[in-house]
Amino acid sequence: MLVPFSDRAVFDNAGWNVKQLRYVTHVVMDAFYTFLADDGWAIASHIALSTLMALFPFLIVLTSVAGFFGSKQLADQAVGLLLQVWPHQVAEALSGQIHDVLTNTRGDILTIGAVLAVYFASNGVEALRVALNRAYAVIEPRRWYWLRLESIGYTLVAAFTSLAMAFLIVLGPLIIEAARRYIPFFVESNESLLNIARYGITILALVVALFILHAWLPAGRRGFTQILPGIIFTVAASLISGIGFGMYLARFANNYVTMYAGLASVIIALVFLYFIAAIFVFGGELNAAIIKSRLPRGVSLQAAQSLAPAEKQA
Repeated sequence: MLVPFSDRAVFDNAGWNVKQLRYVTHVVMDAFYTFLADDGWAIASHIALSTLMALFPFLIVLTSVAGFFGSKQLADQAVGLLLQVWPHQVAEALSGQIHDVLTNTRGDILTIGAVLAVYFASNGVEALRVALNRAYAVIEPRRWYWLRLESIGYTLVAAFTSLAMAFLIVLGPLIIEAARRYIPFFVESNESLLNIARYGITILALVVALFILHAWLPAGRRGFTQILPGIIFTVAASLISGIGFGMYLARFANNYVTMYAGLASVIIALVFLYFIAAIFVFGGELNAAIIKSRLPRGVSLQAAQSLAPAEKQA
């Protein structure tokens, strides 16, 4: 019996959809099992603890740089911007300690304390490098001191970028006021959108940071399209996780206070960072699984990310 052309098109589309679904399922399961094999949960714990320990040294660096430019208020704005995508309960739990760091730190960028703060703050970057090297199955060929200098450079760039973003936020009200004077209808009808821009700037900064981390932090090199799926997953899952964790804390935050007493704020931040770190690591594993699925037979994942393609072809 002959099948009408329209019905054949439906069957072809259904077959294509099933094939795509199988491919997605295969890639996701491969990423999950590799995540487990690479000790993803343990690496996420390492990242969370390293990030929390690096947070306050980074704030010291941020305040020192802001003081060097003569405005510690920029540090307050920068921290507010950085914590904007965190659940309110998590940011509020650390706000007191962060305020003490920002108000009591010396502004001299050349002090020994500031130098040590830069070094310890770079530990968070090193933890991310370890996670991505494992996820992409690459062996780090660079010397340890070059890696540390690179991590310090990333830390300083993050500090300067945070201050630059905070400066734009400080100028935001002035820009809105000037726009209201010349185009009042546009500003009055879209003022809520302009306020949402603060959140958008933070998301944009997060996306750019993830691109830099996946592209250049681990050994080897990956293309834009190769790291895009993991970044999309990380951003989306992080936002969902933040919303879900915030809703959980709104109902059960007292449980942490009862169990951990004065350490409750630290534990809350650590648990949140643990979830985000696990999402970050899985994003790298997802990218690696997609890269593996598209490799020709006989080409390893490590060879596909080699810095010397000519040698690989030879």
